[in-house]
Amino acid sequence: MAFPPVPVSVGAVVQESVPIQVRAVGNVEPYSSVQVKAQAGGPLLSVKFTEGANVNKGDLLFEIDARPYREALRQAEASIMKDQAQLRVTEANLARSRAQLRNAQAEAARFEQLSKEGISTRMQEDQIRTAAEVAEQTLRSDEAAIEGIRASLESDQAAVEQAKLNLSYTEIRAPISGRAGNVLLHPGNLVKANDDNPLVVINQIAPIFVTFGVPERYLNTISRQQARQKLTVAVSPDRESAETVRGTLAVIDNTVDAGTGTIRLKAVFSNQHSLLWPGQFVNAVLTMDTQTATVIPAEAVQAGQQGSFVYVVKSDQTVEPRPVTVGETVAGKVIVQQGLASGETVVIDGQSRLFPGAKILTAAASSKAN
Repeated sequence: MAFPPVPVSVGAVVQESVPIQVRAVGNVEPYSSVQVKAQAGGPLLSVKFTEGANVNKGDLLFEIDARPYREALRQAEASIMKDQAQLRVTEANLARSRAQLRNAQAEAARFEQLSKEGISTRMQEDQIRTAAEVAEQTLRSDEAAIEGIRASLESDQAAVEQAKLNLSYTEIRAPISGRAGNVLLHPGNLVKANDDNPLVVINQIAPIFVTFGVPERYLNTISRQQARQKLTVAVSPDRESAETVRGTLAVIDNTVDAGTGTIRLKAVFSNQHSLLWPGQFVNAVLTMDTQTATVIPAEAVQAGQQGSFVYVVKSDQTVEPRPVTVGETVAGKVIVQQGLASGETVVIDGQSRLFPGAKILTAAASSKAN
């Protein structure tokens, strides 16, 4: 009994340049993450941003009650004014002491000449000499007083700068641009300076990192290819997702994990459309190189008791099952490592009705007959 031809669809066995890829499960990490903490204590007055919103570097995030810090600044500035006034008084005293010293030294010189002429008395000479010494010591005392006031003035100026810095800490601004998380302290609460708990966490998500591990046997190839050019990494949230995001390999870790036998890699993505999110798990595909390989449509491969096989179309339009060794699937095509040669034809649809030696009618021939 002759069986009628089985209508099938066929595809060609061809040689193509296909990428050499390694697949792994990756984890999305922020490009940078900052825990925003207060450097000044006091009541929290207001929150100037919306939770979950994008913020830019320098944007005002929180306001802390600044009144104690303004008062401290005013007191520091008043101390400077006081020191400046004391400095002016001491400088005037120093000028007077210098004038008195010059006068005393002139008197001493004159009486010394009179003593040589025998006109002045010994007592007068001693009094004039003592007056000159006193004037000199007074001058030194005034000079030391000025040095002390200038040192105090520098200390007060440093106190003013510190007070200004403390006052600036009452306005907490974004240190980086990124996505703000949940507000962890709300207005009305008392903020502690340098507390362990942050006020909010900002994650920079554009660009963003994806980290993943690959077996250490790929390390030499990856390192060699990375030295030549930037390697491409494509990620997708799940295997069924048609939407992929492409980035480049940025970091090869400096240590192989002895426990798992893998090397950690890190790829960077521009993430302009925020498709990747910190903490998310994704499927990562690293393209290391390209190779020429024999490929067939993935639909042609069937699973049998002895392994994978395909139905090969013979010249007389009959089919025979042939075991094959297959590799990775790339863009809907399977790499055939053994079992097929370029130029052969395989069945890609309708295999369920086939058997060894079955006559087939290809889809193109079937439509022509109709």
